Amino acid sequence: MSRQYDFSDIAPIDDDVFSAKMAALVNEPGFEHAVRFVMPDVDYQEFRKTLLSIPDKNQFQNKIMWPFLEMLCERTTSGITCSGLGNISPEGAYTFVTNHRDIVLDASFLNLCFLRSGIPTSEVGIGDNLLIYDWITDLVRLNRSFIVKRNLRLSKALESAKKLSAYIHHAISDKHRSVWIAQREGRAKDSNDMTQEAVVKMLALGGEGGFVSSIESLNIVPVSISYEYDPNDYLKAREFLLKKLDPEFKKSQRDDLFSMETGMLQQKGRIHFAIGSCINAQIDDSLRALDKHEAVKRVCHMIDCSIHEGYQLYPINYIAYDMLHNVDTYSSQYTSQQKAEYEEYLESQLDKVNIPGTEISALDRNFMREMMLTMYSNPLINKNHAVNKCESL
Repeated sequence: MSRQYDFSDIAPIDDDVFSAKMAALVNEPGFEHAVRFVMPDVDYQEFRKTLLSIPDKNQFQNKIMWPFLEMLCERTTSGITCSGLGNISPEGAYTFVTNHRDIVLDASFLNLCFLRSGIPTSEVGIGDNLLIYDWITDLVRLNRSFIVKRNLRLSKALESAKKLSAYIHHAISDKHRSVWIAQREGRAKDSNDMTQEAVVKMLALGGEGGFVSSIESLNIVPVSISYEYDPNDYLKAREFLLKKLDPEFKKSQRDDLFSMETGMLQQKGRIHFAIGSCINAQIDDSLRALDKHEAVKRVCHMIDCSIHEGYQLYPINYIAYDMLHNVDTYSSQYTSQQKAEYEEYLESQLDKVNIPGTEISALDRNFMREMMLTMYSNPLINKNHAVNKCESL
């Protein structure tokens, strides 16, 4: 099916035009501003020369992105760890499906784990709603990303989904390159991570044979992402409040940009990636016997179970649950000092919320506090439920 499509508008930049695209990028004022913003000590002219000496995507990731991500790790985290690398082979091509916490860093830090381990990085699916400027589009495509087109009219949405799926199958089967895609469109603001059926249906559109054969050819590997602290937690709580006050509220591009900056540059504590097993091992005759609707549900269930079981839980998750429900169920999992520190953290994050022209009432603040506690509780709740849920089908 991939041969029916021209992928030039969504695929990563070809290496034969890499140098030309990079030469244009380094002269973009917006790019220079962004570089100076995230790397205040940079000598931009020297950095520009380095970029112009890079011949292809592979060296760009190894010589530029790897050190940059290590710097971000050192400055904004308490360490990034990864388990389950034995579930994948450096020679394999996989579709990594993950929960989604941070707009930029989920896939980037997963690729950092791969770089550290000598495993080829994955291509990354990124929504075009985030590509606010042309130079951002060029940058992400130079960094081995492919474009997911969103907010299309219904008549164009299906054709776009078919093309995206065909590209993912092309990347896996023809290019032998792994891909990353989130389990849902957009982040789960309340951290209740559930795979959208629409994502699984899209993945199956581009393969050969029926639904199950197409899914099997993608070598889907679920990956759990666990952040100790989500620097965007207060922004997500603010969004919940804005939607409560106005059900028609929609985020602006400026909101997305600020979320990207905040997620990238603020403290995140510990981060863990748990790479699950390829779901192909669970595909059997019972799945093939289901109608497509039920088969889609089963595949979503497989992915969700793996992600939920793989969560790394931190004291903050136990504290949030106990505070939310006004219990001490998990008090053995944290100290009184840790609880006091989290309470202080919670209030300091809520203090950052600002809605121009609106006075935030005590009721509004309590609502946002509850939403933040919910965000940090849900991974614990889902992990606890995972054993029973995973045995239920």
